[in-house]
Amino acid sequence: MIRILIAEDHLIARVGVGTIVNAQPDMTVVAEATNGQQAVAKYREHRPDVVVMDMRMPVMSGIEAASAIRADFSNARIVALSTYSGDEDIHRAFLAGVRAYLTKDVLHDELIRAIRAVHSGQKYVPAAVAAALAAQLPRPDLSPRELEVLNRIVQGLSNREIGYALGIAEDTVKNHVKNILSKLGVGDRTQAATAAIQRGIIHIHS
Repeated sequence: MIRILIAEDHLIARVGVGTIVNAQPDMTVVAEATNGQQAVAKYREHRPDVVVMDMRMPVMSGIEAASAIRADFSNARIVALSTYSGDEDIHRAFLAGVRAYLTKDVLHDELIRAIRAVHSGQKYVPAAVAAALAAQLPRPDLSPRELEVLNRIVQGLSNREIGYALGIAEDTVKNHVKNILSKLGVGDRTQAATAAIQRGIIHIHS
């Protein structure tokens, strides 16, 4: 039996994945977690064969939880589930050590294929995810301050408002904006905001 830990904070999604897994003759859910911190603890307790992990969870994100698990258990086999399909999201997940990346609109057959592939030591990259990675632009080497400024550009703040929020001069903000546009390869603030959201560099939380 493939022993599986499901880490997902939304009850309906967690039950849905559990139902799909338990319907397979060679799989069983051995534990569930509702946040990343719990996922790490449950992994240590149960040592499952495969983890199906939501990337966006409270307390500790799926990315952080995957990194923490892999730090202690280098052979941990993790399938990432995410609502995000931007190339930066995918890149961060694979850097954290996941072996498969699925968006949440995936069909249940593909979830089962991914679990089996990861359990057998393979990586599993669906066609849509592979396409996003193939089309990946050079990673923007944004500094922490530039990311703060970009986040506020996405929020619609002016240079003056960004300067006030971050406690820096408006001219300094203008320099950061100029650098951001150059690094993202875009022509204006609107394009920068669009690229940041589409690529998963910045997330808008509802």
